[in-house]
Amino acid sequence: MKQISNKNIHPLWLRINHWTNALAVILMILSGWRIYNASPLFAFSFPKEYTLGGWLGGALQWHFAVMWLFGLNGLLYLIINIISGRFRQRFWPLSMKRLVTEFISALKGRLDHHDLRRYNMVQKCAYLLVMADGILLVLSGLVLWKSVQFAVLRELFGGYDNARLIHFCAMAFLCIFILVHLAMVLLVPKTLQLMIRGR
Repeated sequence: MKQISNKNIHPLWLRINHWTNALAVILMILSGWRIYNASPLFAFSFPKEYTLGGWLGGALQWHFAVMWLFGLNGLLYLIINIISGRFRQRFWPLSMKRLVTEFISALKGRLDHHDLRRYNMVQKCAYLLVMADGILLVLSGLVLWKSVQFAVLRELFGGYDNARLIHFCAMAFLCIFILVHLAMVLLVPKTLQLMIRGR
């Protein structure tokens, strides 16, 4: 199996894709919170100063504009990873036994991060889960955007209201992932340098 070079752990395309996704996700979350506030699912709303769009119409415009950036950027990421073999190299194989062991190590603050060329099992599973979450966000979002046109997809989600609940839960999972991701960057700051410089 081809080894990942020390000189270029994260190629340029990946770094561009990562930062594009970071921008898209921030804009979509903030505009999504404003959309949520217009018709809350639960007995709370998000502070207006942490939302984007100013009003429901503005938030919808932001959300539907940025969804193309989020969706196409995510699709490009998956295609390049699969075609280049990076997906198999970085995220496979998976081991439940190693996941449990390394998760316990992570909780104790003893997870190994010395070799940044390879993802540990916790990272592999976390990144795979957030990829699946991104796909779920896009599919449920399509139902909310064009419910009539995506009638089959709407039914697969159990109806419009259920798709909205799933979309919210997927967004919540993404927010939790971001918080954990940022915490790990603070604990292992050289990963930020790696995502900026590639090596």
